[in-house]
Amino acid sequence: MVATFRRLVAAARKSGPVKVLPEKTRIAFQVRMSYAAFTLRRRWVDGHVVLARRLESPRFRRIDFYSPLNQVHVFRLTDPSEVDDEVEAWLAEAYTVGRQLHLPTRRAAPRES
Repeated sequence: MVATFRRLVAAARKSGPVKVLPEKTRIAFQVRMSYAAFTLRRRWVDGHVVLARRLESPRFRRIDFYSPLNQVHVFRLTDPSEVDDEVEAWLAEAYTVGRQLHLPTRRAAPRES
């Protein structure tokens, strides 16, 4: 599963610089905020990506809805070859969430005279 995780890191770095943060129960990928996390087990890697929309795929075990712009897509990988174009696309889209580019821009408050 270490090889699978290494492929995930390489795929994530295709989008730009990423912090890989080992935590107590998982390893998170972060830019401005965490956008993906993984737990390595003996025979699989459990992971999730945070997307700003619901994305349907039979590979997702579940999708947790927190808000319209914050939906956690949970999946499991059992082999390094499963880090394919589809998983790379999830990570690339989640990277924009990590950079918070998915948030609507706020208008500047009017200046007082």
